Amino acid sequence: MSLQNPSDLPRCFALAWGARDAVALADLFAEDADFLSLTGGAAEGRGEIAELLASELAGAFSRARLVTGRSKMRPLGPHAAVLIQRFVLSGIVHVDGTDAGRVGAILAATLVQDTQGWVIVSAQFVAES
Repeated sequence: MSLQNPSDLPRCFALAWGARDAVALADLFAEDADFLSLTGGAAEGRGEIAELLASELAGAFSRARLVTGRSKMRPLGPHAAVLIQRFVLSGIVHVDGTDAGRVGAILAATLVQDTQGWVIVSAQFVAES
């Protein structure tokens, strides 16, 4: 799924996360995109990204709630942009099933515009220090 505008990414990402829809999340990425996840997992390509996110959404993030915070977009020309989005996650589960508390996270995504709209070509979803 391409985005009409890079600024649509935070809402679309949060909605797909809330639905635990790894395929919808991966569809925000270009076919050959790169992704680094919150757990430190790395994936290349939309298929690997979907697999990684499906695993995480079924595991540590099976009950996690994602709330959007501030965002900042920096255009890199007419067909590229970088978006920095802050999120707060709650309901993260430790391996033993206990609650891990709330975590601040940052999604840093580089997007490009193709013939269908905007897609992520590279993103890092990391814990905020």
